[in-house]
Amino acid sequence: MTKFSDLNLNPKVLKAVIETGYETPTPIQAGAIPPALEGRDVLGIAQTGTGKTAGFVLPMITMLARGRARARMPRSLVLCPTRELAAQVAENFDTYAKHVKLTKALLIGGVSFKEQDVLIDKGVDVLIATPGRLLDHFERGKLLLTGVQVMVVDEADRMLDMGFIPDIERIFSLTPFTRQTLFFSATMAPEIERITNTFLSNPARIEVARQATASETIEQGVVMFKGSRREREATEKRAVLRALIEAEGEKCTNAIVFCNRKVDVDIVAKSLKKYGLDAAPIHGDLDQSQRTRTLDGFRNGELKVLVASDVAARGLDVPSVSHVFNFDVPSHAEDYVHRIGRTGRAGRDGKAMMICAPRDEKNLDAIEKLLQKAIPRLDNPLKSSKSDEASPQADDTAEKKPARTRSRSRSSKAATPAATETTEAPATPANLKVVEAAEKPADAPAAKVENTENGDRDSRSKSSRGSDKRSDKRPEKRPDNKVVGMGDHLPSFIALSFEERRAS
Repeated sequence: MTKFSDLNLNPKVLKAVIETGYETPTPIQAGAIPPALEGRDVLGIAQTGTGKTAGFVLPMITMLARGRARARMPRSLVLCPTRELAAQVAENFDTYAKHVKLTKALLIGGVSFKEQDVLIDKGVDVLIATPGRLLDHFERGKLLLTGVQVMVVDEADRMLDMGFIPDIERIFSLTPFTRQTLFFSATMAPEIERITNTFLSNPARIEVARQATASETIEQGVVMFKGSRREREATEKRAVLRALIEAEGEKCTNAIVFCNRKVDVDIVAKSLKKYGLDAAPIHGDLDQSQRTRTLDGFRNGELKVLVASDVAARGLDVPSVSHVFNFDVPSHAEDYVHRIGRTGRAGRDGKAMMICAPRDEKNLDAIEKLLQKAIPRLDNPLKSSKSDEASPQADDTAEKKPARTRSRSRSSKAATPAATETTEAPATPANLKVVEAAEKPADAPAAKVENTENGDRDSRSKSSRGSDKRSDKRPEKRPDNKVVGMGDHLPSFIALSFEERRAS
């Protein structure tokens, strides 16, 4: 069996590897390191969690151990799709280069340009960057790429998904033609293959596993979920997730929950925290400092559940993740492989569970075609056993039924006055008002009753007054010329003027 001591690494690099406790390289490391040390281009294809990072960091440190960096001209360049993956590569570099005097700079978003400019001006041996921030520094005239000897593209297929391929092509054009290129990816999409044919020269192709395959150490399962009502689907789906997590009990030491949308990441994290689970969100809209704190807390064991978008699906190395929960079925089948690859790493056992709604069944079929096997179906934990999470749903559902009944009763009550407006109210002593006037004509009793009705209407709501005004217009057409519509607040002197005019 091949050991690191057989790979012709620099003795100081080998010492750092042994101090970390590793003796035997993974298949991708054993296949990529020897041709990289020979100066050949390398095309590495391996599933996530197989140690691709060390596969290019170790030979890069060995090749850069001799020589010095010049100001603004890094000697090597590592491109990563996300800030978290770039920071992880920087940590690996610090671990394996601790006995070698090499300098590095990390160029990622969310960090001050000024601090990064200071490091570049001093000269760095290794430049680890995301494509956008690297081009920002170049366009500001703070960086030259003409001294790059080794260029590494990590997680190339993720670069494709995030739309970085035009930036990658431009960065390739800014580096020397004589550079050595190490290209690593988990899948080989046609666009990725076109780039490798264009920018790699006779590469050593190392493919240690079938493209886009899940590790055999991961136990997979999917819950076929259908909500009772459309407006209740999201709530019930979160209840299923909580039931799955709690059903694992102590087996679930920590877990990553993946959502397709950033807004769902925040909602699911808040829901889990509300029900007593230690959870926190991480996605691209959060500040870099907050993302770093959340990720560090998860790695240190201070945080149990990390709710993430696909920003955390690639390259994050947390060896002890016991479970991965896919709250949503990923829209791209390859993303499923990367998501569940966060568990079962380095030969450990892992478990991955997914919740599939009816509208996601097409994506599930695509995943099973990619894996070339069916994912086992799991029972819905809310239906198979009465969990504590199901009771809030039942309560919420029960609360809405009386609300509808009340709304109907209110509407029926509101319709009653409208239906009876055309009928005259009975002339009882309680609703009769005496019109103050000096002289009372023969039809005064009738006037009393109608004035009384209008007076009662004035005490109603504003909406009722509008209908009263319409009904008040009808008596004005009568030939008897009665005074109608002003109610019991009519001043006596105004009523007197009407009576005098009538008498004349």
